[in-house]
Amino acid sequence: MNSLTNKKVLVTGGAGFIGSHLVDRIIQENPSDIHVVDNFFLGEEENLEDAHKMRPDLEVFRLDASDLAAMRDLVEEKAIEVVFNLAVIPLPTSLKYPVWTVNVNIGLALTFCELARTNSIETLIHSSSSEAYGSAKTIPMNEDHPMNPKTPYAASKLAGDELVLSYIRTFGIDAAVVRPFNNYGPRQNPGRYAGIIPIVVKKLKKNEPIEIFGDGEQTRDYIFVKETADAFVKVYQNNASRGKVLNIATGKEITINDLVAKLLEILGKQDHPVFHSEDRIGDVRRHCGGVDLAKDLIGFQPHVMPEQGLLETALWYQERL
Repeated sequence: MNSLTNKKVLVTGGAGFIGSHLVDRIIQENPSDIHVVDNFFLGEEENLEDAHKMRPDLEVFRLDASDLAAMRDLVEEKAIEVVFNLAVIPLPTSLKYPVWTVNVNIGLALTFCELARTNSIETLIHSSSSEAYGSAKTIPMNEDHPMNPKTPYAASKLAGDELVLSYIRTFGIDAAVVRPFNNYGPRQNPGRYAGIIPIVVKKLKKNEPIEIFGDGEQTRDYIFVKETADAFVKVYQNNASRGKVLNIATGKEITINDLVAKLLEILGKQDHPVFHSEDRIGDVRRHCGGVDLAKDLIGFQPHVMPEQGLLETALWYQERL
């Protein structure tokens, strides 16, 4: 077992949705220093308000985490030991700017692989995406599921994973890959590239109908963001994770139709109008994660019930949108 206590830690993408929750979770482990790098493409300063209260010494750097020279300067100046690499250009951006998205996402993985190879950092925990699998061919989708990325974003995430694994095999770097499925919870971006939950809450407040792409029978495996953050810490703590890719999911799927209906029920708006539009480009049809490996290696066990997580999330957005 490894401990983050008294470690010097860097979280890239740490002002983002999952990243900021991970920063909160790492603070509970009492690192000696914790730093965030974010280019604020999607990240928000307010996502780190709780972290700053808990750790006034938290340092945030507005930098491009794919810039090897800048990251080398930073990790050497701050004597960083552990990097959690969550910085990313998101899927919708890859539909408009595919070259930029792919170059940055691959660069993010390569930068920290190089820093690990040259011993500028000790350990890399790299964030992947369930989009790398494409649509499910078998259920549940374990780590041996065929890889069939449907978008440039998904392909870039898979390429990044393979780079990390190749550096492990070739150079023996200390690293693991975490592959989360669909996260939900407070702080998910409500503006550009918003997730479905903040979209629903915003539409309710504006009394506008809710749009569902396609027939709505596409499924996702939604996991509460705080459980994903905890899983990242557990992956670092457990040496058995090294050299592996670990799914982080619930092992349960829900259709978008059912998710929207459940949200409307929780918010007492069951009769709110919903309409269907054309399929969204690059949309996977079915996702349901297999988590046996994470259970075996890091003791991962999701416990937040959907109703509990959805209520907490919806109330958070109602207060802010």
